[in-house]
Amino acid sequence: MRKFSFGKYALPVYAVLAFTYLLIPIAYTFVFSFNDYRRSNIAWRGFTFDNWTSVCEAQGVCEAFATSVSIGLISTVIATILGTMIAIALVRYRFKFRSAVSLLLFLPMATPELVLGAGLAAQFFNVGAEMGFGTIVIAHVMFCLSFVVVTVKARVASLDPALEEAGRDLYGSPAQVFWKITFPLLLPGIMAAALLAFALSFDDFIITYFNSGPTETFPKFVYTAAAKGLPGEANVIGMSVFFLAIAIVVTVQVRSSLKAKRLAKIK
Repeated sequence: MRKFSFGKYALPVYAVLAFTYLLIPIAYTFVFSFNDYRRSNIAWRGFTFDNWTSVCEAQGVCEAFATSVSIGLISTVIATILGTMIAIALVRYRFKFRSAVSLLLFLPMATPELVLGAGLAAQFFNVGAEMGFGTIVIAHVMFCLSFVVVTVKARVASLDPALEEAGRDLYGSPAQVFWKITFPLLLPGIMAAALLAFALSFDDFIITYFNSGPTETFPKFVYTAAAKGLPGEANVIGMSVFFLAIAIVVTVQVRSSLKAKRLAKIK
């Protein structure tokens, strides 16, 4: 007769409980995206595809979503360009206060969003800036920049300088070496940083709430609507973003796996 082993079953049970805990909000959002709701989407009233086929019928959902996407794209482009340049400078060049700059870049990541949002709002108020789309972009670039620098910096530090030296030995100009050797090698890190920045920007509520004025972003719309139950169309948009993120992750993983197999065959 076999003895009962607690350790044998503890890990699977823990894994199931952990995944259940993590996936309950996603499952709830997905199920209620098919709810035939009327005024409130809190109680289940029946199955329907109408929320998926007429996403923009709920007032303000698509406008808020489009605003969040626009802010996310603009903030991501600016933060990625600036962050990449800062990361390259911090790794490749020696200058005064380099260590202090590296340390200070971590401060926005460690500072509570409430403090950042309130501080920025006070600055905008002091200079008389009108709150809206522009102030949100400035705020998002500020907190995305640190994440981009940290991500790209790790990629720059892992590059083999011998590859660039080989390019220079072949009489490549600095611009040619950068665009044909350095940039392609940095591209995976830059893309990862850009995706992270977009996700942070699209999802942000606290800093946006302080600096948005009358501009309605998707997180603000969700917060306002949550009191009476989100419209099913908001659940549809949330799930669409979720499926898009999953598709991107799967595509990147499959592409990396195929590339690794090709390299293994060459070796």
